[in-house]
Amino acid sequence: MIGILAGMGPKSTGPFVDKTVDQCQKIYGAVNDIDFPHMMIYSCPTPFYIDRPLNHKDMEMAIINGAKRLEKTGVDFIAIPCNTAHVYFDQVKNSLSIPLLNMVEETIKRVPEHSKKVALLATTPTVQSGIFQEALAKEGYEFLHQDDWQTCINQIIEKIKQGQIGESLELWDELYLQLADTIDTAIIACTDLNVVTDKKSGDISLVDSSTCLAEAIVHKYLSLKN
Repeated sequence: MIGILAGMGPKSTGPFVDKTVDQCQKIYGAVNDIDFPHMMIYSCPTPFYIDRPLNHKDMEMAIINGAKRLEKTGVDFIAIPCNTAHVYFDQVKNSLSIPLLNMVEETIKRVPEHSKKVALLATTPTVQSGIFQEALAKEGYEFLHQDDWQTCINQIIEKIKQGQIGESLELWDELYLQLADTIDTAIIACTDLNVVTDKKSGDISLVDSSTCLAEAIVHKYLSLKN
């Protein structure tokens, strides 16, 4: 059984489950209800606030406690569709006796080889942690980041959490134009952002971390099933 530790943020849970279902259809041709895997989805509230510094100790414990509760339901492995949560990946992994998929590693695998300049669209704590920058550097990609981009990203996430989708889409359109002049690839490393980024394609290669994780979930499920 698949374990998904979700709820970070709450509006991202439904779309992520949809992505996982889509990948079941794409990867192994699931059609009928019985074709899809058993999934245990736990929406876990965490002390994340877009307008204040992150309390790392409280955040880490909330995620670890959530993962342990999910493990007790009998799942075979866990995936956490939240990039910020992966700041504490090692600690969470060490608290479990079952596998934990790594969203960052799965995402970096999907960055196009021809990419020269890569931006990270994520929460401030995820950017500050350096987990993606380190992984990109190992693969030889140039990482670009600007403070005004981050300010706009934070505003978009805040609008999404407040349910102001129209305003968040307008901000995303403005940011996309700025990015298109500077980079060729952007990693969407915040599941909340899928609300707006799924509605845009064009000059930039968008590598969606949630889609990458959904693919990894299905492949892991199939490997255990077989």
